[in-house]
Amino acid sequence: MEKYDLLARQIRELAQEEPWYVPFLSNVSALLWDALPDLNWAGFYLMRDGHLVLGPFQGKVACIHIAVGKGVCGTAVAEDRVQRVPDVHQFPGHIACDSASNSEIVLPIRQNGQVVGVLDMDSPLLDRFTEADEKGLAQIVEEIESAIVFE
Repeated sequence: MEKYDLLARQIRELAQEEPWYVPFLSNVSALLWDALPDLNWAGFYLMRDGHLVLGPFQGKVACIHIAVGKGVCGTAVAEDRVQRVPDVHQFPGHIACDSASNSEIVLPIRQNGQVVGVLDMDSPLLDRFTEADEKGLAQIVEEIESAIVFE
């Protein structure tokens, strides 16, 4: 958890510099990409007009639109809960934006009780994301929720 404590402090600092979501989430995705091993995608999808739209990220080209309830990201929104998937190929309705992804974790981001987006992390390794990662990334999402400005 030490690495996540450090990441949370760094994210607080980034938010003090600029809480507007575009530069803030861009730097958060770069920070996570750089700090966490074995990733091939780290970034955000944001709610817009009732569906998820690609936000700031690091990694390979990604799907632009995801419907609520579809794939791992859309399921996280529909169920308003973390989705930690050890093998995405076994996830019903998985959307293969990148065929090299084998495991994924998606955490909802909330504002005023509503899901406004998700933090999405993919790995080429099977079962890459642990319970400790989930707890640490939940800490990261809390920092994002307390800092972000959507305008």
